[in-house]
Amino acid sequence: MKILVSGGAGYIGSTICSALLDAGHTPIILDNLSTGRVEFTRGRIFYPGDIADVALLERIFQEHPDIHATIHCAALIVVPESMEKPYEYYRENVGKSIEFFYHLQRLGCKRVVFSSSASLYDVVPGFMVREDSPLKPSSPYARTKYMMEMILRDYCVSYGMYGIALRYFNPIGADPQLRSGIHVENPTHVLGRMVDTALGKYPYFEITGTNWPTRDGTGIRDYIHVWDLAQAHLAAVLDFDAVFERAGNPPDRYLVINLGTGRGVTVRELLDAFQKVIGRQIPVREAPPRPGDIAGSYANADTAERLLGWKAQLSIEDGIRDALRWAEKRKEILNLRTETLAPKE
Repeated sequence: MKILVSGGAGYIGSTICSALLDAGHTPIILDNLSTGRVEFTRGRIFYPGDIADVALLERIFQEHPDIHATIHCAALIVVPESMEKPYEYYRENVGKSIEFFYHLQRLGCKRVVFSSSASLYDVVPGFMVREDSPLKPSSPYARTKYMMEMILRDYCVSYGMYGIALRYFNPIGADPQLRSGIHVENPTHVLGRMVDTALGKYPYFEITGTNWPTRDGTGIRDYIHVWDLAQAHLAAVLDFDAVFERAGNPPDRYLVINLGTGRGVTVRELLDAFQKVIGRQIPVREAPPRPGDIAGSYANADTAERLLGWKAQLSIEDGIRDALRWAEKRKEILNLRTETLAPKE
């Protein structure tokens, strides 16, 4: 089975492509490499270009008319950057997705799995959110994801498309076979900063926000291994029609599914787990929240288990260990400067 993966040269997209290949399927990668890495496309079918390039999309479907579905991962994703550059985020994420979704259905590809985000949710008592929990996207990045969901749903109603929005919680780790992982030189997500601090790249790890109404004052998140995340995409895209049957074939042909572990973990708890894995302490400082930060949330993952037959299998410690192994390996793949850091046996 052939699956078009936009953003397939990125962190999550490349991991999904590896999972597809391992399962005997063929990813067709579309990526403009604005943030993705060409190294992650080696040995794979790759079309360098933009999701809004109509001529390129027509060429892809002419050369691969048997594409079964599309997984749309391509997007800018950094919350603080979106506060500084909202124009770029709305242009890249929303404006181009409007064109992308439209031309997919015009070219006959009516099945779309969309990489959405848990950042859409409002903060709720207890922090656990279901798919029908209140929404309150608090940054331009989150609002682009909200808009993209609305656009996809409207297209499903009007153009006969079928859409599954997978709301990611907080991916960590790397492909367990180390074919890909976090590739930006200065990651902004919490585990990436811990790894880089332990490697000596930063003098300290900064906990941003210590007065949230959580059990220890730090933000609460649902940290899901990126390989588990990839397996959920396979469950969605390879059994696409059956997923809708299990959902009762909703009339708008659109589904929302949380992808998380179902467990809330605070930043301090993640830090404790990280330090246990590496066997030592790292320097820590406290700081105010970043623009766009919220107290956080974690997933009720019942819908994913019911509709996809999927449940997260890997632990936070697995994610930390794979992130550390990738930190050593990525210098060989990406020619980046890194130091050596092994987890404690």
